[in-house]
Amino acid sequence: MEQDAELRALVNSRDVSGVLATRARIVLWHGEGRRRKDIAELAGVSLPTVDRWVRRHAEHGLAGLDDRDRAAPRVQVPPRVRARVVALTRTSPPVETGLSHWSTRGLAGYLKRVEGICVSWSYVARVWREEGLAPHRHATFKLSKDPAFAEKVSDVVGLYLDPPGGAVVLSIDEKTQIQALDRTQPLLPLDFGVTEKRTHDYVRHGVTNLFAALDVGTGQVVGECRPTRDGVNFLAFLKKAVKPHAGKDIHVVLDNLSTHTTPEVEAWLEENPHVRFHFTPVGSSWINQIETWFGILTRQSIRRGTFTSVNVLIKQIKDYIDTWNIDAKPFAWTATSEEILAKVRLVQTNIKKLVDNNAK
Repeated sequence: MEQDAELRALVNSRDVSGVLATRARIVLWHGEGRRRKDIAELAGVSLPTVDRWVRRHAEHGLAGLDDRDRAAPRVQVPPRVRARVVALTRTSPPVETGLSHWSTRGLAGYLKRVEGICVSWSYVARVWREEGLAPHRHATFKLSKDPAFAEKVSDVVGLYLDPPGGAVVLSIDEKTQIQALDRTQPLLPLDFGVTEKRTHDYVRHGVTNLFAALDVGTGQVVGECRPTRDGVNFLAFLKKAVKPHAGKDIHVVLDNLSTHTTPEVEAWLEENPHVRFHFTPVGSSWINQIETWFGILTRQSIRRGTFTSVNVLIKQIKDYIDTWNIDAKPFAWTATSEEILAKVRLVQTNIKKLVDNNAK
């Protein structure tokens, strides 16, 4: 009777797993004189399973129903093996492997094959998670060689963080060669449990070039698509972009493209001294805020778009700009010039160390 009470306590306890509760029920039903076949059907198990837990309870009591103690002890991986996994992950795979980067199985296989260290790919994956390592991911970078890099960064960032009182800061650039791509078959729309699908092959219907200006203070965007990108088209757009701000000092952030410094543009600037250009460092277009907006435009409107003609593409870009301006907000620039320059110096130092190590 006492054992029955303990078994019923297991069945009714909220702290006991469903598996253990089922085993206790099997023993209880057996004690009630039920047939093996009925017990197996009620518990949803096989006849040998019924016999196993009845026998285990008879031999070991309640402890026989819990098989956690019979599990093999977890194998402890030595710290030196973990350190080796981390060290290998942070280096490029040896040339003879033919690998461009490590995978969990690739690294585990290399350790076993070359260094006689046996670890599972799941262990490698766990170490990567714990150490914040992600060899499957990659990004690009470029260090500017502009001799006036620091001065230009300070100039542009100063406009973002502390613009001159009463002045307007415009971030201007061109997104060139935007393709009007038309899929070869109709798009399959999103549905319950089904992602949107489009064919990987497409037809090109031409390209356009988007000239755009972002008002850094308000987030408003002025844009215009033109068939070519040259000094004439740039100057025409520049005049359009500054026109709404007549009577104010206008600071324009832009890159070092030759079309931005044609004789015609220089002559126009002399005639309009209230407009001043601020050039980003060579190879550092990321500091131009309009580039951030171009990225948003690409993700939200162009990349997944289907355009049957260049005119359809141009209309969609115009519609996107109109929608953006309904609730435009400025980007929150927080990085100071000192922080940017410090990060650049750190990257330069790390690259020098890497080059020196590879030369040894």
